[in-house]
Amino acid sequence: MALFYRRLPRFDYIAPKTIYGALAALREEEGVARLLAGGTDLIPRLKKREMPAPRYVVDLKSVPDLGRVAFDESAGLRIGPLATIAAIARSAEVRERYPHLAQAASSMASPQVRNRGTIAGNICSAVPSADSAPPLLASGAYAAIKSLRGERTVALDQFFTGPRRTVLAPDEMLFEIGLPAPSPNSRGVYLKLSPRHSMDLAVAGVAASGVLEGGVCKEIRIALGAVAPTPIRAPVAEGMLLGRKITPALINEAAKNTVNQCTPIDDHRASLEYRCDMVYVLARRALTQIFS
Repeated sequence: MALFYRRLPRFDYIAPKTIYGALAALREEEGVARLLAGGTDLIPRLKKREMPAPRYVVDLKSVPDLGRVAFDESAGLRIGPLATIAAIARSAEVRERYPHLAQAASSMASPQVRNRGTIAGNICSAVPSADSAPPLLASGAYAAIKSLRGERTVALDQFFTGPRRTVLAPDEMLFEIGLPAPSPNSRGVYLKLSPRHSMDLAVAGVAASGVLEGGVCKEIRIALGAVAPTPIRAPVAEGMLLGRKITPALINEAAKNTVNQCTPIDDHRASLEYRCDMVYVLARRALTQIFS
């Protein structure tokens, strides 16, 4: 079937100049307003009628200081809601301290989309194959959420509630993504299987972050993408490694266990069995890299 784009549906456009103005618009038009950051997901979905047309689109781009990508030794990394995927990919601090996140950002979509799309938007879209989600989960990230009712913080592994569903209420916005400062000697990697290096959604993705001291695993986080209704952690596999002397045999057993966390779909892009097999392969490679 030929793919074609229709015109955008009709909606009213709001361009607030402050965070308060954006939150006020969400509160006043609760349930019928949608935030616009990069628009690389929202606009195509509206054109293809894959979602109900909102009555209002609230554009955040006129609000200052929302594109921040800032690192502090005590506070860690802070990513604002307008920070682009390209900004994350080229950040020296991210590449040095969170290499798995930089790897994911570099692999996403096209240069045009990376220059426009945002990390916060990628998370809020909540697709199971979101490339930014596994490395963020493997970094212990959290979401800072704001509304006129106040602020709250949610661990990212509690943020997703289903495909394209999150804990965000209609009057709330994701104001910041926070990542704790990594431990000394921490290493991270993100491995993605897709038909092409970029431009394609992940068939499976694995992120791992860990610390090895004297041959013993002192820290470990493993996160999986595109193999469950939401991006997920692999806590049992993590427990198999934590505090133990790392050997190729132990890595292999932990990688096999990650498959037990998977509940992938079976579709035209890959079968259920293939996705599970690839999670094992990617997890083994990722763990071998961070513990080598």
